[in-house]
Amino acid sequence: MKENDDKIDLKFLRQLDRFSLMVRKRVSTSYAGSRRSVRSGRGLDTLGYRDYHAGDELRTVDWNVYARTEKLYVRQFEEAKSVTTHILLDSSNSMAYPKGGMTKFHYASMVALGFAYLVTRDNDSFTISTFTDDVEIRRPRRGRRHLLDSIDRLNFAEVGGDTDIDNCIKLYEKAIHSRSLIIIVSDFMQDLEAIESAIYRLSAHDLMLIQVLDKSERELSLHGHSRLTDLETEDELKTYISKSFQKDYNQALEDHLAYIQNICDHVGADFYTVTTDKPIFDTFLYTLGSRRRW
Repeated sequence: MKENDDKIDLKFLRQLDRFSLMVRKRVSTSYAGSRRSVRSGRGLDTLGYRDYHAGDELRTVDWNVYARTEKLYVRQFEEAKSVTTHILLDSSNSMAYPKGGMTKFHYASMVALGFAYLVTRDNDSFTISTFTDDVEIRRPRRGRRHLLDSIDRLNFAEVGGDTDIDNCIKLYEKAIHSRSLIIIVSDFMQDLEAIESAIYRLSAHDLMLIQVLDKSERELSLHGHSRLTDLETEDELKTYISKSFQKDYNQALEDHLAYIQNICDHVGADFYTVTTDKPIFDTFLYTLGSRRRW
């Protein structure tokens, strides 16, 4: 994103900060399942009691219960734990579409930064890594400074190259050291076998796939003589787009999306499709409001 009109600035974060309390509540709900653990002793919410075992610290014993029952019980609490969020952002040539207006990469960057901002509010660590046929691996960090650095980096990110999502995930999974929240933002217009392999590689984690398409890709509206360009190979094709062609294209896309959805359903991942004409905050509500919890 090189042009000034395409820059993401602090106004975007201020908009997020002022956005509806609904988002904040839904974020808390969405992350609750991944940010809880059962501990003995002091914590947040009481879950119940268990018998005292040799080796337990005496300070964890509930002496009020002992006074009533003359038995030693340890109170158990549900405590919050830190969750690392890995955001993988597709920066291949196809994400530069369209040439004028809101590109898929610009929109996807706002999605990525929006989630990073929400994670930062919980003081959890995150990283945003871009990928094409290779992947940039960055260390997760906490804090607003890291968020601002991520904005600067994405504002000047190079968009280009082919996509090899399976190879990128194969490389990236080595950098994930604990069960994490992983968000992949892409147009997912790649080979289905490669997408399937990538999903299965990350299936042990809390996984979200957010597909970003231009409106013209989601519902082909071109008609008549047209010149099509493959953004990844830059090959051009002159063709005539008939009503029959439109129907076949739209059906092929629906089949493509259904295949990805089926894989995600099988492993318990979330899959969302959004278009760049959708207000960005509507996208946050859509994704956060319907998340699975693990």
